[in-house]
Amino acid sequence: MSVAPSESDRVPPKMSEVRAECERVNRWRWWIHWAVIGAYPLLIGLIGWGRGGARGPALSGTAHNLLIVCAVELLVFGLVLGLAWIASRASSDDLLLRWRGGFLPVALGFGYSIALRIALGAIMVVIAVALVATRVMTPQSFQEFVMANRPDVEAVVDVTAMRRDPLYFWLTLTLVSFVVAGLREELWRSAFLAGLRTLWSRRFGTRGGQLAAAGVAAVIFGLGHLMQGPLAVGLTTLLGFGLGVIMVFHRSIWPAVMAHGMFDATSLGLLPWVMEKLQQMR
Repeated sequence: MSVAPSESDRVPPKMSEVRAECERVNRWRWWIHWAVIGAYPLLIGLIGWGRGGARGPALSGTAHNLLIVCAVELLVFGLVLGLAWIASRASSDDLLLRWRGGFLPVALGFGYSIALRIALGAIMVVIAVALVATRVMTPQSFQEFVMANRPDVEAVVDVTAMRRDPLYFWLTLTLVSFVVAGLREELWRSAFLAGLRTLWSRRFGTRGGQLAAAGVAAVIFGLGHLMQGPLAVGLTTLLGFGLGVIMVFHRSIWPAVMAHGMFDATSLGLLPWVMEKLQQMR
């Protein structure tokens, strides 16, 4: 004999209860997204720090091996980003992927790359003046400190190969600068900011909160460059914050991608000449 359903069995759940349950599930998914994305640069930084320069530059010294390394790095990041997306189902707007303004992101990227370089130089000058003025360091000791702790670019690229192999040189200025560095790292930043914005909407949902989130992302971004030394960590943290501000202001990753790519391309393009001058100074 069948039993008739009770009145409580026939009443559907309230919409507020359904919404609360959906929000709980979504937060759980976004926690996975944020944990996966946040761990990625820290893990890369620790691996690079432990590896050091003992086995040569990360971007191996031939064009063929450079392509292989770039493919592996992009594949690994693609898997990390894919896992995060599977968990959160982040939309293109969550990741700030919308291209705005035709050619404008390219022009903005060019201008911002110059502005970022000037800003980093000005900050270094202010720090140097402050240290000398307070007698923490002399001009000579500050110069020695910078030389001793300069970014270990040889741990990343083969400067000799850049001088001798035109294909290697141009791959570093294009594929490495704009795709492996610019696109990959700004996609990471947008995914990280999306996690903060979703999980802590009251703190990071406003414009000011998003700028604070850009600061958090910049610190983690800087730690991902441990293999290049402490000065590189500081400089990339400042650069990362500037790129995050650009992303937040334009609500799109593309001006930041272009600025990042152009900044790296000019830095790498000047690298053989700079290294030659440093050797002459020694």
